[in-house]
Amino acid sequence: MPIRVIHIATGNVGRIALSQVIEDPRFELVGLVVSDPEKVGQDAGALARIDVVTGITAIDDLDAAIALKPDCAVYCALAEVRFFESLADLQKILAAGINVVSSSPATLVYPYGLLPDSMIDPLEDACKAGNVSLFVTGVDPGWANDLLPFAIASTCQKVEKITCSEIADYATYDGAPVMFDVMGFGNEIGELPMLFQPGTLTAAWGVSLRLMAKGFGFELDEIVERFEQEPAPEALDIAVGHIKKGTVAAVNFQIAGVVNGKEVLVIDHTTRIMDGIRPDWPQPAQEGGSYRVEIIGEPSYVVDVCPTSERGDHNYAAIATAAGRMVNAIPDVIAAGPGFKTMLDLPFNTARGVFATTLAN
Repeated sequence: MPIRVIHIATGNVGRIALSQVIEDPRFELVGLVVSDPEKVGQDAGALARIDVVTGITAIDDLDAAIALKPDCAVYCALAEVRFFESLADLQKILAAGINVVSSSPATLVYPYGLLPDSMIDPLEDACKAGNVSLFVTGVDPGWANDLLPFAIASTCQKVEKITCSEIADYATYDGAPVMFDVMGFGNEIGELPMLFQPGTLTAAWGVSLRLMAKGFGFELDEIVERFEQEPAPEALDIAVGHIKKGTVAAVNFQIAGVVNGKEVLVIDHTTRIMDGIRPDWPQPAQEGGSYRVEIIGEPSYVVDVCPTSERGDHNYAAIATAAGRMVNAIPDVIAAGPGFKTMLDLPFNTARGVFATTLAN
């Protein structure tokens, strides 16, 4: 029997994850929750932007979806702007006996050492009460700085330093809250957005640094952060709106884990909204964007990952990797014992069953 799933939110990640839930024969979509009044009543296929009529229409009532008693919920609400509300949502779903895979909040990729027990314990208690599991993942934080470096480093005889990079053009990314409020594109140089407030980079990506350190068997002495902003050489129109000349059009930031005075784990982001800005910053391995893992060790590596998609550009493809990682984890999350799970707690996911979508034809 297929796994019965409810889906929450149809934003950038959510609509792509929803398309897999609909099309993948391992799953049966039984409910869909949205927050936008204009989406209420629309068919799930339309909201996933695929040519399928599911008969499942969107509602704005999470309790009604929970009452359907699914096996799992796919939770994709944007938690960056509603962090505490998202925690409450997750706790409610788990306590009702529903497993959850989620793309947010990113801090739950590995909350230990960041969030206080008073925020983690209610989720753990809800998991135990419902006899279910919670797994949060993404791209970055997510597979690009946990699964990928672990897989590559497993072939090394020794490792001295690992750097995980995202290098991307965000001109076509249509998430306005992330672009303007979180990352500060269009701000005056020196005007710091949410992301560059002291400690925010560490809160956001420190989860991945601590998870990597845990997986490699050591602890970090400290985490350091740094960033740069670069102005637009001319006025620009991008997916989320207008960027004035001289305002922020590119950012570069690093979050580094330090042991014995040495930076041993580094996450590096270079985000532009036009080509040619700061050519001295890292350049992608393909037009638009790529991910990179660099290992200094024996042997050393530079591994470039270049996602593409028949349904969209490099930004769509990158988001699709997060959606796929999350949805493909559903069977393992259901099979796991109750509790909060990180990628260190789940078996290696080979995406068993993914080929069924093509082999069945």
